[in-house]
Amino acid sequence: MFNKIKALKKQWLPILNLLAETKDLHELATAGRAEDIPELEKEYKLIAEKWSVAERALYLGGKYDLGNAYLSITSGAGGTEAQDWAGMIGRMYLRYAERKEWKTEVVERTDGQEAGIKSMTIHVAGDAAYGHLKCERGTHRLVRLSPFNAKNLRQTSFALVEVLPDMSGTNEIEVRQEDLRIDTYRSGGAGGQHVNKTDSAVRLTHIPTGMVVACQNERSQLQNRERAMNMLKAKLLEKKQAEEEAEKKRLKGSHVSADFGSQIRSYVLHPYQMVKDLRTNYETSDTTGVLDGDLDILIEAELKREAREE
Repeated sequence: MFNKIKALKKQWLPILNLLAETKDLHELATAGRAEDIPELEKEYKLIAEKWSVAERALYLGGKYDLGNAYLSITSGAGGTEAQDWAGMIGRMYLRYAERKEWKTEVVERTDGQEAGIKSMTIHVAGDAAYGHLKCERGTHRLVRLSPFNAKNLRQTSFALVEVLPDMSGTNEIEVRQEDLRIDTYRSGGAGGQHVNKTDSAVRLTHIPTGMVVACQNERSQLQNRERAMNMLKAKLLEKKQAEEEAEKKRLKGSHVSADFGSQIRSYVLHPYQMVKDLRTNYETSDTTGVLDGDLDILIEAELKREAREE
């Protein structure tokens, strides 16, 4: 289970240490000696760099922000091209998690017929994994010259990213057994001698809402069912929160738009190189870096935007 106390210490200790350093810098500055100016400039630069990293922790105050997450990727319409794009997105997040020193585990994966994936769910374990990754939910759009088109034409593809909190050990959402349809099937992929010879994979369908979750990574059917139930509860919680937020906006008289599944970012590889976040308007020409998991600046910009709106 995620150690929340440890996470809180890791979140706030850098900020408290920076405050102490700032106090020392202030005392040095108020002395007003000319010979201290080079040292002041050096110390100020170091503190500014540390603050840019520690500041991110101030925006992670949500109930589940410090915990682990489930990240799901689904290819959009477009066949092989869209499935290849979904595979690229999956690799991007695995590399991002690697940069953050988070642990990842693919709990469900359906490969495309020729390339990429149709869908994939990744469990991400690490400090504030959900708080960071929740900024990535939505539709991601790719524009490039298609390697799967005989005429090498420019093509647009879409992939949907969903991010849910890991609710292991919580009872906030109750699911009645009579509301579930449980299907078992044989796991796909390389697997071991046991994995591909028994119906250990589990698919849960929540009948009242039509929500479907699946898990095939664990060795036993019981373990897969437990993890699938955890993901289903997280989906139901997200639906409940979205409905409550929509009701608040309705009562205020504002326009309600469903942001889940809406386009959040464009990745253009042709005729120019650009990644642009449509929520923050942050853009960069370093498409290779972003697709290799360099997402910190994009995520930090979205965390700040959400904080301002609150």
